Amino acid sequence: MQDTSAADEIQDVLTGLGEALAARDVDRALTFFAEDCYWRDFVSFTWNMITLEGQDAIADMLRERLADVQPDDWAPDDTVPARQDGAVTEGFIRFSTSVAHGYGYLRLRDGKIWTLLTTAQDLKGHEEPGSLSRPLGLVQDEQIGEPTWTDRRDAERAELGVTQQPYVLIVGGGHSGIILAARLRQLGVPALIVEKNERAGDNWRKRYKTLQLHNPIWENELPYLSFPDNWPIYMNKDKFADWLESYTNVMELNFWGGAEATSARFDEETSTWEVEVERHGEKVTLRPKQLVMSTGSHARPTIPDLPGRDVFEGIQQHSSEHPGPDGLEGKKVVVVGSGTSAHDIAAALAARDVDVTMIQRSPTYVVKPDSFNKHVLGALYSQEAAANGVTPEKGDILAASFPYALFFDVQKAGVDKIREIDAEFYEELGNSGFLLDFGPRDGGLFARAITGVNNYYIDVGAAQMIIDGRLKVASGSGVKELRERSLILEDGRELDADAIIYATGFTSMKGAIADLISPEVAERLGEISGIGSGEGTDPGPWEGEIRNMWKPVDQEGLWFHGALIAHARSYSRYLALQLKARMEGMPTPTYRLEEARDSSLV
Repeated sequence: MQDTSAADEIQDVLTGLGEALAARDVDRALTFFAEDCYWRDFVSFTWNMITLEGQDAIADMLRERLADVQPDDWAPDDTVPARQDGAVTEGFIRFSTSVAHGYGYLRLRDGKIWTLLTTAQDLKGHEEPGSLSRPLGLVQDEQIGEPTWTDRRDAERAELGVTQQPYVLIVGGGHSGIILAARLRQLGVPALIVEKNERAGDNWRKRYKTLQLHNPIWENELPYLSFPDNWPIYMNKDKFADWLESYTNVMELNFWGGAEATSARFDEETSTWEVEVERHGEKVTLRPKQLVMSTGSHARPTIPDLPGRDVFEGIQQHSSEHPGPDGLEGKKVVVVGSGTSAHDIAAALAARDVDVTMIQRSPTYVVKPDSFNKHVLGALYSQEAAANGVTPEKGDILAASFPYALFFDVQKAGVDKIREIDAEFYEELGNSGFLLDFGPRDGGLFARAITGVNNYYIDVGAAQMIIDGRLKVASGSGVKELRERSLILEDGRELDADAIIYATGFTSMKGAIADLISPEVAERLGEISGIGSGEGTDPGPWEGEIRNMWKPVDQEGLWFHGALIAHARSYSRYLALQLKARMEGMPTPTYRLEEARDSSLV
């Protein structure tokens, strides 16, 4: 039921704000904002992904952008009830600009704007086709003799990248690249995916056989096409891989499997990329206007260069090469690492009664899936959320509505509740010798993810195996060296091993840029992750948004896209709109282009 008082309060503030903005009266507009206020904008006002913190930052943006943006039609979205919780009133909102249809989320505290999210959802005159604007499809009258859908689709596959160049080239055909290509397809932007694996979904399909998605199905929806209602809440990786392949075909995406981009050079005179691709042994040169790196964090496996690697007589595998527990029965196996892959692999081995030890150098955040879903994801991505009108798309808006300056405290509230409910579980796990922590600033899994420390695990069984002693853990020390049939830890412990599996992660996209384009470009751009929190592997200074992702960077025509499925679904919309605007020749003045940050992490 709609809280009419909450809806009326939001409407009153939007009306006053809208009148002030229409009059270009920035000082009056600021009277609707609290002193400690945040405005997060995705493309609609700034052609950027940016957070403005405080009235002064908001005033600077409005003075520079209002004349172009011409915001109007501010109103609450009454399809999802506004609500009031103490001094905070919040709800979804609609608005428009001179070039876009906008959507967002507003929080008022004591009647003043505390947090505001504004996003562009469609470009006027270039809206995505939908249920009210479907193409007819029926072939009739004189057109009956024209090429069929199959003829046209076959011709497109044969011509794109050969006789016709894609406007956008997407390097990397995992879920992120596929999602972006689907967005671009709906916007009429010619796009081509190049992926070194043969089939869409192979980046999931080729991982260890027991891999499953640890996030619930509502969080992992892809745009335009929902999972069947009878699908499980948690999918096996092969099921999801097949879905990606089917999705690629159904959405009519142009996907080159068995194709690897080997080099890229930007031509300053023509503002065009020249990208060399090896496709099934043949060299092909592509010349797109826009190049999107969507290799994610799985571009290159990271294997520590340990003394004695050439001496060890047993099996050595990176987690990306590990097929599963078959053939390792009766052997002593050591898994190096303690994140999700390490836990999954070690648990599958322990389930086969393999003698397995996981090396945990530093603490890991562990959370039970039911607790995580209820207290962290429930309001955003769940059956209950859907029943309340919060679709995955609205969940994405709600998730983005808190600026990162408040993010850690928001996450901590859920983490603290879980710690209270699952206190016995955490006590037992800690007593087993396992090193626990609860993420940067006790912000849990997502706080780890945005600061680049992927040492977390949504427990699907490995933690109980550790508690029960079925899965051994060597904590508090890294590996010093390898010997013929053992590992020596830095603290002097020796672990016998017939096989070593390195669950040690992957390099960042910055490394991929250094390889594909040049180390100079990679260094100029700086980090392609993190928010400048100063936590873990996320060096400052504070940026307030994820660095270099989904927005213009200090290299014309180059973009970055990736992350979790939900992030890829959400942020792909804003990247696709920026690419569409450029293809159509629309002015796209970027407000406050991110400064490059020096870094040596290539």
